[in-house]
Amino acid sequence: MLILCWIILFAMVTGSFGKYLGIPYLFLDPEYLNQVNFRSFFIIGMVSAGFTTAFHITCYITDGHRFSFVGALSRPFSKFVINNSIIPAIFLVVYVHEIIQFQISNEYSRTGDLAWNLAGLIAGYAVMSLIFFVYFWFTNKDIFKYVVCRIDEKIKQNVKVTRASAMKKLDIARKKQIRVDNYLDFTLRSREVEDSSFYDKSTILQVFDQNHFNLVIIELCIFGLILVLGIFKDYPSFQLPAAASFIIFLTVFVMMAGAFSYWFGGWSATTALILFLVLNHLVGEEYLTKRYEAFGLNYQMPASEYSVASLRKLNDTVHVQRDWQNNLGMLENWRRKFPDDHKPKMVFLCASGGGKRAALWTLTALQTADSLTHGDLMEKSILITGASGGLIGASYFRELKLRDKLGEKVKPYNETHRHRISTDNLNPLIFSLMANDLFVGFTKFEYNGNYYYRDRGYTFEEQLNQITERLMDKPIKAYDSVEQQGLVPMIILAPTIVNDGRKLYIASRPVSFMNYDIMSFPDYALSKYAGIDFQTLFVDQGAGDLRFLSALRMSATFPYITPNTTLPTEPAIKIMDAGISDNFGLTDAVRFMYAYKDWIAENTSGVVFVSIRDSPKLGTIAPKVGQTIIDDVTQPISSVYNNFENFQDINSDMLINQAKYWFHNSIDRIDIQYQAESYVPILQKMDSIRQNNSRASLSWRLTTREKYGIISSINSDENKVELKKLSELLK
Repeated sequence: MLILCWIILFAMVTGSFGKYLGIPYLFLDPEYLNQVNFRSFFIIGMVSAGFTTAFHITCYITDGHRFSFVGALSRPFSKFVINNSIIPAIFLVVYVHEIIQFQISNEYSRTGDLAWNLAGLIAGYAVMSLIFFVYFWFTNKDIFKYVVCRIDEKIKQNVKVTRASAMKKLDIARKKQIRVDNYLDFTLRSREVEDSSFYDKSTILQVFDQNHFNLVIIELCIFGLILVLGIFKDYPSFQLPAAASFIIFLTVFVMMAGAFSYWFGGWSATTALILFLVLNHLVGEEYLTKRYEAFGLNYQMPASEYSVASLRKLNDTVHVQRDWQNNLGMLENWRRKFPDDHKPKMVFLCASGGGKRAALWTLTALQTADSLTHGDLMEKSILITGASGGLIGASYFRELKLRDKLGEKVKPYNETHRHRISTDNLNPLIFSLMANDLFVGFTKFEYNGNYYYRDRGYTFEEQLNQITERLMDKPIKAYDSVEQQGLVPMIILAPTIVNDGRKLYIASRPVSFMNYDIMSFPDYALSKYAGIDFQTLFVDQGAGDLRFLSALRMSATFPYITPNTTLPTEPAIKIMDAGISDNFGLTDAVRFMYAYKDWIAENTSGVVFVSIRDSPKLGTIAPKVGQTIIDDVTQPISSVYNNFENFQDINSDMLINQAKYWFHNSIDRIDIQYQAESYVPILQKMDSIRQNNSRASLSWRLTTREKYGIISSINSDENKVELKKLSELLK
């Protein structure tokens, strides 16, 4: 298990693991307080030294007694560490090499800045190592002091488990010694192992056990430090780089392994397995289950029924017609913005998901397209759909346009907004997962008269709130009037319900008309509704008070990073990313168009689907390479995963093509695509990580080169053609 931890770290820093998600960049380009500098590398150096020390401690606890001669040396633990440092030393060298390669190739770092950052890493590593060294120097006893002082045997005498562990190790020390002829001393010179047989084995073992106790004390102090960090996690200064948080997590894991070995000896693995099974059972019985809530909803009210019968009732003809009629006023007000003798194009904006990459790309594309059309794009847009980061970028731009219309001093096309939306979200999330959700998680905050935990969902929303200038910190019902007046396009978010795969339609007002297609077969009792209207389902829990940022969070539930939200239903439903069912938002746009197909055909000159994609639609087809045994085993699953977007594209194309048979007007499509290959003329100069994955990573954090590449992609030849076509359509 200890070696596995090192393998994971080696794989991450070299780009062998997680490069698609941008994991290597968290180590090679650590960010602290939105800056990559001496401080950020200093923190990484400190936690790396802490992990290395935890590794040495655990090795010393689990295997030190197999080298009884060490107990007969002065400063036994320090000399054990020197001789146990091959792997940590190799890792540090590889890590520094990878940082140099990455910073030069990807971050345009100057030599002076790079040297200063590396100095931060080495200084942090040295400072933390020195702190531990001083502590061990003054606390750990060698055999000579121990024989003279005979200190403190009560610990082993009073604790049965520790006593049993000590006796087991004594037996190993007598019978299962590992032969060692030479070792390295403090000067790194080779020393021959001297005969220590004249010392009583039990006395040597007491030296080990006393040192073990001091090491466990250090581990408890580190654990206490993590708790303190978790309590103050909402202060930016306490939010460590994501890589540092992960290394701390590994450190805790290694320390727990050492503590288990100290207390339970040979039974440590069995005890850990039993504890895991007990914990797993308690979580399964919901004794220890952590619930992530949607802020604004009243969870104190009785839960809404979620069953086939209740869904049928919520989607009956009465509800669908009522919502259809209430929403018709928005379309009519939209039409009044244009001359009576001129039928405008109606635009559907569809922004694909893809984490921070999609958020920056969508904002960039909307700023450029709306500017080139002199504001016509947003004026003629009726609906915004999509998923994850794409909806975050689109919502932010919509808010900027709204504030501009309301007379506030906001410049929607300013590049500062791109800089804001591209700042880091991942560090606070990972730190909250490590320091808060796993260990603390008991602090609360108040929103709209209700109290919620300051969990990982809260951290995500607060970070999103900060980078969007707190402009969208409002309930979803606050957008009802401005959408009805036609000031801005309507947004319908459609996260996926984990329980049954349906969509949850979240909007500023009820939108059960998104299931309008069921009215074609009113007598068919087995209709499986594609989506459920959020406002209707949670009317008793104050659906309109849902925080808009919570709605965005539910639509952007990144696996393992952003938590699944639990909603107040019986049985409880959990929410996943909208991209599970439709990452591009096109099917939702078609559903809206179908509901109002006759009105749109009569009052417009046609519709335009503007798809803002963070991936090329017609990517290159990879050649078939050698098929290994592992490939044969994993292919059925990997094929589905790798072609997930292709399946959705085929389905969307089919729906839009079929729309030509029931929509009696023109349909045009515009695809504004982020394509890495179109803007990178220097791929040959890139490091191995980027050569294998020139496209920006799917993450909530971007590197300098990724940001530049995403923004520059709007000027590709393909996008210029699409933008020109869009301008001509909207004239």
